[in-house]
Amino acid sequence: MTMIHGSRSDAAITPILPLDGRYDLYGPVHKGLRRAGMALLDRLGRADFASPAATTGLLTELRDYLRLATAHIAHESDTIHRALEARTGPATQELDRQHADHHRSITGLIARITALTDDFSGTREEAGRALYLAFAAHLARDFAHMHEEETVTTPLLQAVFSDAELAAIEMEIVSTLSPEMNLAFMRLIIPALSPAERVRLLGGVRATAPAEVFRLLMDEVARPLLPPADFADLALRLQIAA
Repeated sequence: MTMIHGSRSDAAITPILPLDGRYDLYGPVHKGLRRAGMALLDRLGRADFASPAATTGLLTELRDYLRLATAHIAHESDTIHRALEARTGPATQELDRQHADHHRSITGLIARITALTDDFSGTREEAGRALYLAFAAHLARDFAHMHEEETVTTPLLQAVFSDAELAAIEMEIVSTLSPEMNLAFMRLIIPALSPAERVRLLGGVRATAPAEVFRLLMDEVARPLLPPADFADLALRLQIAA
């Protein structure tokens, strides 16, 4: 029985093993969450919290990000951890503990967002600073957690599941998403991927999903969110008209 364990202090030095072409269950969604989280943290640091009108949109985007982060935690706990423990026995207790910590952190962040949204007093700048620092601490813990999943849990998953089985686990998660939630995750993920990763993702969608789903992702996600040169490169690699 293999146990997944670690701490925030040792996560940064966990050996990083090569993927060797194996199915990367965590990588794409984690890239999306990291990219979006860092962008939001940057904007929170520069925000004019003294002006409610200047921060309304940012607070809404932060709330939406936390909604996706909460859904992602549930997907991992309900699907990935369940599948892994069915093969290995108890193996995810530490990850589950970290997920519970993330839930508490997100609840606190949402409370801060709500308080700021309803606050029109002169204390908004202090509340904004507190939100910025709390979100930074949340991201630090979350990034360490994702690092552990990609360097400790991924090799274990690859040891006990075939690539086809890992893909099936991911499809089980996708099947639970509403179209709106699926699109929201794609908006996080696609801009965060390398060119080769985008081709693998969208090429897989084109091969397995209805044609209108592929067109939607190209027209509503890839085209508006990627720099023009990146979209042109993607279209060339997929052999479609830009």
